[in-house]
Amino acid sequence: MLSTNLFFQPLFYLAHCDFDKTPTASIIGFEIFIGLAAITSFFVLSKIQEKIWLRFILASVGILIFELFTGPMWYNYHMGKWAYVYRDVSWILTIGWTSLVVSVVILTDNFFPNLRDIYRFPIYLGILTFIAFPLEILVVQMGVRGYADETLSVLSGIKLFSVPIEAIYYIPVFMGLVVSFYKYWSFVLIDDEPLVPLKHRKWLRSFLLAFLAIFLFEVMIEPMVINEKFPSWSYIFHDVSFLMITVWILIVGIAAAVIGRYFAYQPIPLRFALAIGLTSGLAVPLEAWLIHHDFRIYADNVVHEYIGFKLAALNVPIELAVAIPLYMALIIAFIRYWETVIDNRL
Repeated sequence: MLSTNLFFQPLFYLAHCDFDKTPTASIIGFEIFIGLAAITSFFVLSKIQEKIWLRFILASVGILIFELFTGPMWYNYHMGKWAYVYRDVSWILTIGWTSLVVSVVILTDNFFPNLRDIYRFPIYLGILTFIAFPLEILVVQMGVRGYADETLSVLSGIKLFSVPIEAIYYIPVFMGLVVSFYKYWSFVLIDDEPLVPLKHRKWLRSFLLAFLAIFLFEVMIEPMVINEKFPSWSYIFHDVSFLMITVWILIVGIAAAVIGRYFAYQPIPLRFALAIGLTSGLAVPLEAWLIHHDFRIYADNVVHEYIGFKLAALNVPIELAVAIPLYMALIIAFIRYWETVIDNRL
């Protein structure tokens, strides 16, 4: 039987990792600024749009999912003990990103009410990237943000004010996934859009959307895992394998087919949860097999964050059972957002 100390020690470690949390005066000022900006945006936007509190929650969930999944790629230090919710994931930064995303989306929608979402989406990304890149420079210069060695090792080495030039790619991918997640759930839970489901799924389109989402995300998270022993012809960018992407697409497709066949008339949140459960149920054992046969090798920065618990049946870190559902939540939300926008001409 596990002792109480043995059980709680790793849990305590999750929230209190050993890194320098001591803030400087400028960082405290930055945190106060984020708080004031978030409060201001909340009250201003509440005059423009209804249920703003729920919109903030939806965006923050998408951002937190992304931050938890990609956490090993970078770090957030020196923000004070009060600023962290899990390892070096900061609720203050989450609130800041949330305020920015919700503000840009709502204001863009109000400035361009007659534009379809398919045209507003690149405007969202353009504005968010234009604002976020200087903010990334700021947090790096203050010593809050840094990058794992494994992340730096796959980058070009070109920097702009100490920020890797690849941030120009990372930021739109981050924002694209988060905005898709936020907008999709806004359609479902807030906006009361008359969403009309198609009787027959357009599988080729779904395949292309899945490929786009998975490929862009896989390129971004390349520093976290190495794909080895795949045929050389399958590598389409560094060690990102077309075969691996195809497998993830097939898993998402199988889940979509099963849910469409047996749960088509269930509420959307239930169908989404079933999709996460089914894709994860297929992907976790497969990922375990790939790990055990050295097709997938996780980088040291990822392994370092393991707490020591394992899935007994598969003999892999328990983090795998958390990371894959997070991954699938972002990918599936991206696909469903674009299917919804195109099918309903939103």
